[in-house]
Amino acid sequence: MRLSIRHETVYRYTAPQSYTIQQLRLTPRSEPHQHILSWRIASPGERNEFVDAFGNLSHMLTITGAHEQVRVVASGSVEVTPLDRGRLTGSESLSPLVFTVPTRLSEPDEAVEDFAREHLRPHAGSSTLVGLAEAIRDAVCYQSGATVVTTPAADALRLKRGVCQDHAHLFLACCRVHGVPARYVSGYIDPGGTDHAETHAWVDVWVEESDFTGWVSIDVTHARFAGDAHCRLAVGRDYESAAPIRGVRQGSGAESMSVRVEVARR
Repeated sequence: MRLSIRHETVYRYTAPQSYTIQQLRLTPRSEPHQHILSWRIASPGERNEFVDAFGNLSHMLTITGAHEQVRVVASGSVEVTPLDRGRLTGSESLSPLVFTVPTRLSEPDEAVEDFAREHLRPHAGSSTLVGLAEAIRDAVCYQSGATVVTTPAADALRLKRGVCQDHAHLFLACCRVHGVPARYVSGYIDPGGTDHAETHAWVDVWVEESDFTGWVSIDVTHARFAGDAHCRLAVGRDYESAAPIRGVRQGSGAESMSVRVEVARR
């Protein structure tokens, strides 16, 4: 499937800022099933390209001098081929054990540990992992605005409300209870027949099955394997290491942010 994507982020400030620095993970990953046909990033300031610790093509954006707005637009087209039961092929330099370390957003508390023991077992196969996604989707109803991107998994389970980031973080927390390698994925999803499109989050889980050893990609929010409707931007231990845009600014006043994402099949 060929996906046409446009992702615009605008920061506005009530007072001029003297300095902004942001890390951009806005370039789709080059993987065997995903190929960039065209892609560009437009922004003010200076961008320096680098590859981060998790193999994500990233940019460090710096803006100096008085500014009251920062507008970043990433756009292009990506060819994504279907995955067999979410299975990702290709070699990677990092050990999957890197993704067994709990983080602030995926630290399990007693309630999460109990939930993990009920819905997941060590050395689980792909079908069991999708079952965990179904349990999370049922336990944490999708509700925009109920949480923020920095809400820990334990809080989302307690609130019983959240969005895709919360579903992904709770899945990671459950996996880490059992020492199962799992990583956060940021990206885009084709909205299908709806008019709604946005950035999305899901997970990769390491499995060792009779006919496959490697990463399996699971869309927790939709309780299914990820496929050719998913465009992958970055992977990390949680949102904080895979966020499309993160940064700081120097200056007074309040900040507001607006995001507009368009994803369409071509």
